[in-house]
Amino acid sequence: MDEKHLLELMEHHGVKPTANRIVIARALAAAGRPMSMTELETVVETIDKSNIFRTLQAFREAHLVHVLDDSGDGVRYELCHSHHDDEDDDVHVHFYCEKCHRTFCLEDTPVPPVSIPEGFEPRTVNYLLKGICPDCTDR
Repeated sequence: MDEKHLLELMEHHGVKPTANRIVIARALAAAGRPMSMTELETVVETIDKSNIFRTLQAFREAHLVHVLDDSGDGVRYELCHSHHDDEDDDVHVHFYCEKCHRTFCLEDTPVPPVSIPEGFEPRTVNYLLKGICPDCTDR
């Protein structure tokens, strides 16, 4: 994702583009997959853990990131590319590799519709498949 698109995405979500926020958003975009806090700390060595955490919280409140619980080493974060305030059009399936512990976005695999009982009001979806990724299958 180029810098202009990243800044537009931040602006659309109402996130002020400070230097630290841009670095963290750029790292999330470059990864191309959901990242854990630990992975972000490794990639973004110039920003301390507390600032990364606060930035992710701000992104979360502004709906700029999706937060995934993959039952691995905690939650993972990925940029939300949705451009709608009332509906998230960036919902897709994720795959967690039980061998290398990475989570992948299967962006071309939409979350299937789910029928729920009357009275329930869904707000988010976290559709996660678990297994072995192609890299680990070949090992």
